[in-house]
Amino acid sequence: MATSDRGDDSPDPFGAFVARAGDGPPVPHAATGPLAGLGVAVKDLLDVAGFVTRAGNPDWASCRAPAARHAEAVRRCLDAGARFVGKTHTDELSRGIFGETSQDGRPRNPAAPGRVPGGSSSGSAAAVASGLAEFALGTDTGGSVRAPASFCGLFGLRPTHGRVSFAGAIPQAPSFDTIGWLARDAAVLARVGQVLLDPWHGARPAAARVVWAEDLSALCDPEVVAPARRAAEAALGPLDAARFDRAVPERFLRAQAPLQSAEAWQSFAAWIEAANPRFTFEVAASFAAGRDIAPEHLAEAAALRAELRAETGRFFDGGAAVFAFPAMPFPPPQAGLPLSASWPLRMRIVRLTAVAGLLGAPVLVVPGAGVGGLPVGVALMAAPGGDEALLALAQRFAASTATSPPPGGP
Repeated sequence: MATSDRGDDSPDPFGAFVARAGDGPPVPHAATGPLAGLGVAVKDLLDVAGFVTRAGNPDWASCRAPAARHAEAVRRCLDAGARFVGKTHTDELSRGIFGETSQDGRPRNPAAPGRVPGGSSSGSAAAVASGLAEFALGTDTGGSVRAPASFCGLFGLRPTHGRVSFAGAIPQAPSFDTIGWLARDAAVLARVGQVLLDPWHGARPAAARVVWAEDLSALCDPEVVAPARRAAEAALGPLDAARFDRAVPERFLRAQAPLQSAEAWQSFAAWIEAANPRFTFEVAASFAAGRDIAPEHLAEAAALRAELRAETGRFFDGGAAVFAFPAMPFPPPQAGLPLSASWPLRMRIVRLTAVAGLLGAPVLVVPGAGVGGLPVGVALMAAPGGDEALLALAQRFAASTATSPPPGGP
C-alpha cells in the first residue's frame, strides 16, 4: 500500500470535520484500485487507525484511546485506492436525525444555508456536498444516511441490513444498524457499492418494476410529493401508483420505535451507568425512554416485526417491485428550532423511515426534486438484496438530471 498525503489544507467552511487527515498519523491507501483518486470522509462512529473515535460525545472520547485498526468498511475503501480526508461530525452516539445533537459542533448545510444538514451522518453529508470529499461513509439505523442525503441534495444508500460489515463501528441498535455512503455522483456511489457490498445469497429478480407508493407519500407534505414524483417520472417514465401496505405504515413504527430504543439503551447502558456522561437533552431523553420500555411491550414489538418480515415477499411482489416516494416528509427544516417544534418533525421522519429499517430493506436516495429552492430527495426502496438494482436506477436519475434542469418550486 502506498502512503497518502498527511493532510488536506483546504478549508472546512461548513464545519464538516472533527479531524482532518493531517491531525493524526498518516493513513495509507492503495495506489491503484476501483476507488483510486477519490477522497473519502469517514463518520466519526467508524474507527480509523490512529484517531480517537469521538462519536459526537466528549465523555465517550475522553476514555477512548486512538483506534488500533480501521473499521472493515474503511479498510476496504483504502485498499481500493480511496484517500482518507478526515473524520466527520455525527449526532452523539448516532442518536439524532437533524445533525444538531453533537457536542463537537453542528455542521452547516452547503445546499441550504440556515437549514439543518440532517443526521446522524451530518458531517459526512456536509463534506460531500461542499466538495471536500468525493464520497463519505455514514451509518443508518433509523434514517441517518437518508435524511442527510435528502436535505443536502446527495445520492445516498442505506444498504440491505447485513450486506456491509459493521466491524469497527460503534453500534447503536444492532438489528437495525447499517453502514451506508453518500456521493454527489451516481457512478461514484456504484463504485463504492462494488467495494463494500458483500454477496447476497437470496433470490434476486432479473428486472425491477418501479411503482409510486401512495401510502408512504401520504406521510409527506403535498408540496414535497408533487416535485418528487415529477423527478421520479422524468428519470423512469410514468409510474403506476400502488399502496405499499394495506394498513397505514404506523404499524412499522409501532414495532421499530421500542425495539430500536431498547437496543440503543442496551448498547450503552453499562457505560452510561458507570460514567454518568453529559448528553444533550434530546439524547438523554431517548436513552431514558429505551431504558423504561416494559418487557411485555418489547415482546409485542418483536412479534409484530416477525409478522411484518414474514410478509416481505408480498410487500415487494416477490422482490419484483421497487417503491418510489419522497425521501423525507419535508425539505430541510430551519436550524436551531426549539425542541417543541423539532420533535414533531422528527417523529414524522421516523414514521417514514421505519418501514425499511424494520424489514432490513435497502433504500436509495437520489437528488433532483426541489421545493422553493430547497433540496428534496426521492427514495427508492427494494426488497432485501436489491442493492444493485437500486444503484442501477441511480444511474438513470443521473442521466435524466444531466439533460434537464432540476425541478424547482412547489
